[in-house]
Amino acid sequence: MRKIHLAASLAAFFCLFIAENALFAQADRWQQKVSYKMDVKVDAENNRFSGKQRLDYWNNSPDTLKVLYYHLQWNAFQPGSMMDMRSQELGKKLVRGRADWDQRVRDRISNLKPNEIGFQEVKNLRVNGQLQKTTAYETILKVELSKPILPKSKVLIELDFEAQVPVQIRRSGRDNAEGVRFSMAQWYPKLAEYDQQGWHPTPYVAREFYGVWGDFEVNITIDKNYFVAAGGDLQNPQEIGMGYETPGSKLVMTSGDTKTWKWQAYNVHDFMWAADPTYKMITRKPLGGGPLLRVVYKAVDSLENNWQKMADVVNNAYPIIAKTFGAYPYKTYTFIQGGDG
Repeated sequence: MRKIHLAASLAAFFCLFIAENALFAQADRWQQKVSYKMDVKVDAENNRFSGKQRLDYWNNSPDTLKVLYYHLQWNAFQPGSMMDMRSQELGKKLVRGRADWDQRVRDRISNLKPNEIGFQEVKNLRVNGQLQKTTAYETILKVELSKPILPKSKVLIELDFEAQVPVQIRRSGRDNAEGVRFSMAQWYPKLAEYDQQGWHPTPYVAREFYGVWGDFEVNITIDKNYFVAAGGDLQNPQEIGMGYETPGSKLVMTSGDTKTWKWQAYNVHDFMWAADPTYKMITRKPLGGGPLLRVVYKAVDSLENNWQKMADVVNNAYPIIAKTFGAYPYKTYTFIQGGDG
């Protein structure tokens, strides 16, 4: 059986959900909170997209914040980046006579052409309507606040951003070895975490990063022939169809060459999505109750039975998981063939 990659499942968030809220329950602990609203327009032909982001940020700390930091992860997928140099340096070392590459990366980043690299650019960042000074340091954006954010207060942060989807090297990107067009992890300007130890503006070199829990409302406009899957819940299934609609109900389809997919996800660590013109979806509902299970995969006839079996295995496993660890706290549980990680 071919290896199945699960690129966008909320499963990974469950253990973190427990750990974070256990900390929150302690009297001397606190957590920051975020609420993102994003509108994204995808140019699928040219592998680019633009977006607008509105972010409510709660400073629940006892500290006054004079700066902010954002992650711009796709800037790592450019020749000469820290991630590129790390893997190349590893390749110069021999372990038992073999080069000690990060085998998934090797020298691939150094060979990316201009239309294959990834980038994320932030423009017009405003806090409570006031334009702020920003400086990008590869995968980290520093925001020097014109007015500090006081303890126990909330601010509105707005920004415009543009991005190019890299050829998939690690975690996210396009046109991977399994042929998935877009695997969209680490895809938006993401506010870094601030906790009892201060800011965590960790550059994206080889590992993921610490982030803030919160809510997401994400509208994705893309070519109407694409099937989009994501963590969270689709809010306009009757406009989208493609198996998301209520069985037997009437669709209210919009005209034009694009569709806008409206997603929501609450109390999660991140928001991921994927899109491909040939995606198919299997749904299951566990006996005895539980979340609606979705398995989204790239349609290949020879592998159809394997995906059906996977859906059955997940469906049968859920009651055991729920009994052992507790019920899954979200309405849907989505597995998506993403191509890496």
